[in-house]
Amino acid sequence: MEWTNETMVKEFVFLGFSSLVGLQRLLFAVFLLLYLFTLGTNAIIISTIVLDRALHSPMYFFLAVLSCSETCYTFVIVPKMLVDLLSQKKTISFLGCAIQMFTFLFLGCSHSFLLAAMGYDRYVAICNPLRYTVIMGHGVCMGLVAAACACGFTVAQVITSLVFHLPFHSSNHLHHFFCDISPVLKLASYHSRLSQMVIFTLGVFVLVIPLLLILVSYIHIISAILKIPSSVGRYKAFSTCASHLIVVTVHYGCASFIYLRPKSNYSSSQDTLISVSYTILTPLFNPMIYSLRNKEFKSALRKAMGQTLHPVS
Repeated sequence: MEWTNETMVKEFVFLGFSSLVGLQRLLFAVFLLLYLFTLGTNAIIISTIVLDRALHSPMYFFLAVLSCSETCYTFVIVPKMLVDLLSQKKTISFLGCAIQMFTFLFLGCSHSFLLAAMGYDRYVAICNPLRYTVIMGHGVCMGLVAAACACGFTVAQVITSLVFHLPFHSSNHLHHFFCDISPVLKLASYHSRLSQMVIFTLGVFVLVIPLLLILVSYIHIISAILKIPSSVGRYKAFSTCASHLIVVTVHYGCASFIYLRPKSNYSSSQDTLISVSYTILTPLFNPMIYSLRNKEFKSALRKAMGQTLHPVS
């Protein structure tokens, strides 16, 4: 074939912020502060949930897992991006790119199924409140998280294998700041329609199936809430779901824009902007949305801070 005499790509060069050369130091400072704040916020949320027995319930268990997932998610991408903003040579090895894509997809796909599990948790809490602790036992919660991780691992393994078994002999200039699917695929010497169809189908599976499960949960939730006679009761019931709905909207809005649009609408500059939002801003805001809207968590946080600042002698 025509590419057999060409050199195989051994590394990729990131061009995600190449058009903002004069702003890269400023971007580094801003992104570093946001990243440190994200790590600190998630660490506080996880430690508060672990230390306060009043928060040892299924809802807070899922929140702790979400915060842990968000922390790992940013760790896969942001430190490398920060280094590249200060480096002249913004490269990543072929193997490093594959590992980054696999880990990013594993965490991202697991995140989608975790949101579906959290939707089911809210369904049980509102539609079956008397049996909530029985249905959402520790084994069930662990099983839902394990299933989310298993689905994420399988999808990430298949997509990463399909992408990195393709031949890369042409340009190694990646128009992004990390190894996402579409930018890497554009550099492949060729890719079959079968590979594209499998990747797209898996993307639909990861995004559409959990979203449908969430929608079914909320159809039952809204039906149960409308049957509550008191307006105050309806408000309290819906307020426990509002945070989850906000996070679902942000997650699926960004992910659908990136992965479910036609190939002809691909724009590297748009994708870079959207990717910055869901790799830096979303992991910061998601746990905060859940925690700061919740009176029980805020009370536990004040209690934990009080014990830290004024320990009992």
